[in-house]
Amino acid sequence: MSLAFTLDPAVTPALRNGLLTLWTDVSNAGGSVGFVPPVEAGDVRPALVRHFVAMSEGHTRLLVGRYDADDADDADDTDGADGADKEGEVVAAAFLAANTHPLMRHWAWLHTVMVHPRRQGGGHGRALLAAAERAARAMPGIEAIRLTCRGGTGLERFYEACGYKEVGRVPGAIRVGPGDDRDDVTMLLALV
Repeated sequence: MSLAFTLDPAVTPALRNGLLTLWTDVSNAGGSVGFVPPVEAGDVRPALVRHFVAMSEGHTRLLVGRYDADDADDADDTDGADGADKEGEVVAAAFLAANTHPLMRHWAWLHTVMVHPRRQGGGHGRALLAAAERAARAMPGIEAIRLTCRGGTGLERFYEACGYKEVGRVPGAIRVGPGDDRDDVTMLLALV
């Protein structure tokens, strides 16, 4: 089942709520998107608002993946009472940010890469990264995409399988909990 990706969608209340739900669900499933479970929407909301502010300033672009009406009807029976994904439900998202440092404007950041936990393992993460790559290639002067991920979760292998290369690692930079420090891993995808 494929997703339809939209770059720079209009931020409606439904989209805002969909992103908030996605981010909360990914976090509570143990996803490495800035939080440690358990979290509630109110915990995530300030981080989402910061992305929206950066979008309004023209520094950040939102990429959203959703099933269209036909695919939503064919979705696996795994969600809620009836199991169907709702038409237009946010299933995947990422934020592509221009680098504002004057000497580093030739690469972009990819932040908060998320696929809903019930939809992981079906190629949606790869599709999201491919859509982000296409978006970055369309941005004038962008020669690479850079992202960071939390070590110890297998994300490095996933990103490497998608063409990214590990270019840096800060041991123990992310404190997930007492006695649980993880590496902050920097990955880069060259576009030229």
